[in-house]
Amino acid sequence: MTAVDPHPASDPERPPGAEQQPGSEPSPDPGAPAAAPRSRRRRVVDVARYVLLVAVLVAVAVTLWRNWDEVSEELRQLSWGTVALSFLVGLLPPAFTMLGWRTLLADLGTRLALPPAASVFLVGQLGKYLPGSVWSVVVQTEMGHRLHVPRRQMAVAGVIMLGLSVLGGAVVGVPAVPLLLAGRSTLSPWWVVGAVALALVALWPPLINALVGRALRLLRRELLDHELSGGAVVRCMAWIVGAWVGSGVSVWVLARPLAPDAGLGPLLYVTICGYALASVLGMLAVVLPAGLGLRDAVLGIGLATLMTPAAAAAVVVVARFLAVVVDVVVAGAAWLWARRHHLVGSRA
Repeated sequence: MTAVDPHPASDPERPPGAEQQPGSEPSPDPGAPAAAPRSRRRRVVDVARYVLLVAVLVAVAVTLWRNWDEVSEELRQLSWGTVALSFLVGLLPPAFTMLGWRTLLADLGTRLALPPAASVFLVGQLGKYLPGSVWSVVVQTEMGHRLHVPRRQMAVAGVIMLGLSVLGGAVVGVPAVPLLLAGRSTLSPWWVVGAVALALVALWPPLINALVGRALRLLRRELLDHELSGGAVVRCMAWIVGAWVGSGVSVWVLARPLAPDAGLGPLLYVTICGYALASVLGMLAVVLPAGLGLRDAVLGIGLATLMTPAAAAAVVVVARFLAVVVDVVVAGAAWLWARRHHLVGSRA
């Protein structure tokens, strides 16, 4: 297992003692002819990274700007204490998801300490605001490569995490299917049985390893040195399910004051299972940034079974806004953490 040092002492491409003085040019060497194309490729890659970063930040800003008018109106129906509590609960799911991803990466051969793991995963998660579900994996792979983590490991861990997140959300969300089919806010035992069966399939490591191996062969890539173990998959799925439940509870905090006549059980069922189902459907709509639109519509249909459509719309709008704010806050905190641990801000 590779242990990653979060404090690289020097630039690996510069020999010890070969410090370059400001304004001076490096001395030529026999490898100079090959260095020029490599330097050009590096500049192209760096420009592409900055373009991707700007695109992510613009997408996040546009999402906030488009929702602000509606949010400012709907916030008047909720107390600031309720919104603040929902925000605090919403901070848990990104942390849980990061810990699940870190578990996968460690099982594949590289154990990252918490500071670099938080930096790579949480900052990379902003990529989900671009159309397509793979941008988060792309950003995480590039950031991880700067920590000398093999690209193949980072990419595979990211793709598996996406798959397990969808499966985990489906496990939590499948019992909410009657909300869409019949508009009933009662929990059906048969759908619970279906969720348990889906979980057993999702937790079967031979199937996951076979799918990963098949994908690598199709892409003509080398197979991984370490296959996923059953224990790692179970631990990762536990973190993922915890993240989905936490997200649903944050919605429940918002919905509770607007549905005073709803029972505790039905409202928890709608917010937790309904939110997970809505989010999974949004994740499967890969052309929509972060499932924008589809997730909100499905969640609104579920909430409308226990409250007025106007109240359901208020919860959906505020929940969406808080989810974006949480993503920006945790990504900013991860970046500051990375700065403190010398992971950003220098060539090394």
